[in-house]
Amino acid sequence: MPTRWLAPQEAPGWVGPEEGAGSVAVIALPGHGLPAGALVLVRRSGERFTADERVFVRLFALWAGSAIAVARLYVEQAAITETLMAELLPPATPALDGVELAARYRPAGPGERVGGDFYDVYPVAGSGRESLVVLGDVAGKGLEAAVLTGRIRNTLRALLPLADDHQRMLELLNGVLLNDGDPTRYVTLVLASFQRRGPRVALRLTSAGHPAPLIMRNDGRVETVPAVGTLIGVLEDITSVTDAVLLEPGETCLLYSDGITEARGGPLGRELFGDERLCEQLRQCAGMPPEALAERVQMLASEWAGEGEHDDMAVVTISAPRAPGEEPPPAPGEEPPRAGGEEAP
Repeated sequence: MPTRWLAPQEAPGWVGPEEGAGSVAVIALPGHGLPAGALVLVRRSGERFTADERVFVRLFALWAGSAIAVARLYVEQAAITETLMAELLPPATPALDGVELAARYRPAGPGERVGGDFYDVYPVAGSGRESLVVLGDVAGKGLEAAVLTGRIRNTLRALLPLADDHQRMLELLNGVLLNDGDPTRYVTLVLASFQRRGPRVALRLTSAGHPAPLIMRNDGRVETVPAVGTLIGVLEDITSVTDAVLLEPGETCLLYSDGITEARGGPLGRELFGDERLCEQLRQCAGMPPEALAERVQMLASEWAGEGEHDDMAVVTISAPRAPGEEPPPAPGEEPPRAGGEEAP
C-alpha cells in the first residue's frame, strides 16, 4: 500500500494537536501477505518531508514490518511447539497408596527437552488390581526420536486394558511398528506391573530387549531380574519372559535406559560406565529414598560422561515404603546403632 499523506486537520485525534503540524504520513508496514501494522509520522512544523526522508521512511517501514511479522510468526510457532511438547515431556510421578515412585530424565542434547527415552506411570491398568510403569528407549535421538516416542506412548495408552498380559501388549505394539515398514523404527521396553500386598510390593517385570531391572535389597545386595525378551518393531514373532519379584519394606526396583550404563567417560573419556560400576554404586545405596536414589543414579552417569556426548538417560525407581518411624538398615560395613540411639563403638 502506498504512503498516504494527510492534511493535519484530517488526522485522528490520538495523533496529537493539529496546531503546528505541517504534514502527516501513514505508511503500511508490510507483513506476510497482510500489513503488519501502520507507521504514522507527524512533522510539527511548516516543513514537509524531503525526498530523502521519504525514501528513508519507506525503508524503515519495510524493516519494521518484516521484524513485526517475523516476531508474530515466532510467537505463533512457539505456542504450537509448546502445546505439542507438553504431550512429549515425561510426566510427573503420581502419589500412589503404599508404593513410592521417583523418576529422572535427561535428554542427550544440552538444549533439548525431549528425546528417544521415555517413561509413563499408569495408576490403574488392566483389570485395575495393578499399576503399570513403562520405560522405553526408541532408536535415534532428538526430535525425530521424540515423534516416534509420542506414537509409542499413545499406542501403549490405548492398550492399557490389556496390561494384565504383558506379552499381548508387546505383540500388538510390535504389529503397529511393523506396519510402518521402516526397520529403523524400533524400541526396547521394560514393563513393571505392581501392587501393594500388605507391607510388601509385588512386581511383574517384562523386558523387551531392554537392560534388565535391578533390585536393591536391604542388606546391600543388588539382584538382576532375569527378564528377557525381543526388542519391538523388527521381528514378526517376539518372545518375552515375565518375572515376579517381591519387595520388602525399604527395598527398591530400579528401571533405567542404556544411556546410564553406556555413558562414556573415565580418564581417557572412552570407557563405559557399565553394569558392574552401576551395581557397585548401588550396593552403597541400600535403604536410600527413591527420590534420592533416582537422582544419584542419573548424577553418577552424568558426572562420568562429563562434558562429552551421551545418550538420553531415563531412570524410574519403585519402592516399598517403610512403616512410619522405622529406621533404615545400616549401610554395608557399618555397625548398627545401639538401643536408645547410642552408636556402637
